Amino acid sequence: MSPELWIAASLFAVVSLITPGPNNTMILTSGVNFGLQRTLPHLLGICIGFGLMQMLVGLGLHGVLGQYPIVLECMRYVGGAYMVWLAWNLATSRTAPGVDAGNSRPLGFWGAAAFQWVNPKAWVMCMTAMTAYLPADANPVQVLLLGSLFTLLGLPCVGSWAAFGSSMRKFLQDPLKLRIFNNAMALALVASLYPMLMA
Repeated sequence: MSPELWIAASLFAVVSLITPGPNNTMILTSGVNFGLQRTLPHLLGICIGFGLMQMLVGLGLHGVLGQYPIVLECMRYVGGAYMVWLAWNLATSRTAPGVDAGNSRPLGFWGAAAFQWVNPKAWVMCMTAMTAYLPADANPVQVLLLGSLFTLLGLPCVGSWAAFGSSMRKFLQDPLKLRIFNNAMALALVASLYPMLMA
């Protein structure tokens, strides 16, 4: 890849990673409800999980999935069901920031990493990056570099949402304000399903 193409890929990554979507909605909410420190495993799961997915798809998994379209179709509906379940848990959460959450806990590293495989925005980003910024005969090093680029740029881009959520904790100490916030984020998560289900 030429330097110009790497710059273009970097700009695409930043714009894709920092704009609203299921990951950023969930990590903003985690920042509000659990604070930045407890949200870090979630953040690392998103960034490393997406980078790994990008690498595996680029190294040939897309060819396997292309032969079995039923797998992608199943992933689409499993992902949709999982996002509805997450939205329901979010909407029914009643814990105020700074209060012992009991059984409530943030999404961990493995859950966030696994979520990338059923996240519609992650798939669009992955396939767009592969087709736009990698040559058809891309070698494994180029694929690994592209995946690493998304991982590294994801840390500040997605992390900014977690930090913003954490900074809102004081404002959302009031249980009513927190309930309104959580319900709004749950609706945003469900609304993000529309493009996936209408495809």
